[in-house]
Amino acid sequence: MNRVAVFAALSALVPYVAAHGFISQVAIDGKAYAGNVPNDYKGPSPIRLVSDISPVKGASNPDLNCGLNAQLAELVAPANPGSTVEFQWSGGAGQKWPHNTGPLMTYMASCGATTCDKFNGSSARWFKIDEAGKKAGDPSEWVQQDIMNGDSYTLTLPQDLAPGDYLIRHEIIALHLAVDKGGAEFYPSCTQVRVGGTGSGKPTDADTVTFPGGYSDDDPGIFDPTVIANLAAASAGVTPPASATPGFPPAGSGAPSATGRAGSGAGATAAAATTTTPVAAPSASAGSAGAQGQAQCRLKKAGASAYAKRDAGEDRPRHYSRIMRRIMHAS
Repeated sequence: MNRVAVFAALSALVPYVAAHGFISQVAIDGKAYAGNVPNDYKGPSPIRLVSDISPVKGASNPDLNCGLNAQLAELVAPANPGSTVEFQWSGGAGQKWPHNTGPLMTYMASCGATTCDKFNGSSARWFKIDEAGKKAGDPSEWVQQDIMNGDSYTLTLPQDLAPGDYLIRHEIIALHLAVDKGGAEFYPSCTQVRVGGTGSGKPTDADTVTFPGGYSDDDPGIFDPTVIANLAAASAGVTPPASATPGFPPAGSGAPSATGRAGSGAGATAAAATTTTPVAAPSASAGSAGAQGQAQCRLKKAGASAYAKRDAGEDRPRHYSRIMRRIMHAS
């Protein structure tokens, strides 16, 4: 594609790029927690509030950690090894997520001896638990297209994860401008959880990264001159489904909040209301599910490998450039 055509394609996206987006809800084992609209606090949430819907730009940007000017959240949501975690992405002004090109990546980091509502994530050591690149059976389309269509994204926590407080760093890396170095758009978001159970799986230092530090602007898959061929603009604005915006409990109270799964688009329904507290106790329930095209990681017991490799016979650190070579060039 020549430069004139590239410019025309990018120009067509201008009205929509400004929309960008954020995580509007997370559901853990079916219990939904609302996320605050960036820079518009409404109530307590386990999702750390960011200041703007715009992306983080540059792999060395300190905001790559948990998002633009991310603030500590008030809630720590209960989870267990094997819990399902469902993320609902939304665009600005009630629109759907506006992009369709690039991977979804998910990492976790222990908050150590500190509860996550007090933990400074800048010192976190992150281990990857999930990735979703191009669709299995259709390498011309990314899983992110489903997010653009209004679907949620579901992953499963490692089955043998040791108990404690963790941050879940779930992000979309939008590659529609990745034809230039530094053009990739990062949308990281951190959710605070408290994992119960009796697991003993922990990552080794060799299997963890820092953010910033885990990516480089010239990594294959972050810089990709060929990605322009898969550009697409967002459709007309659509209000997120009702289950994607449950009510907030009053700060410091146990007032009821709506719960349910974000599901896929407007067909999703909310479940019965339950109560939430500012720092929730671990739940006894667990589940398992997955989204199309995603890969799962499981931690092994401490003293063994940090977690089972998704690729048979492949023993490597979780460095992003190697991951992206496989995601970007899958056939």
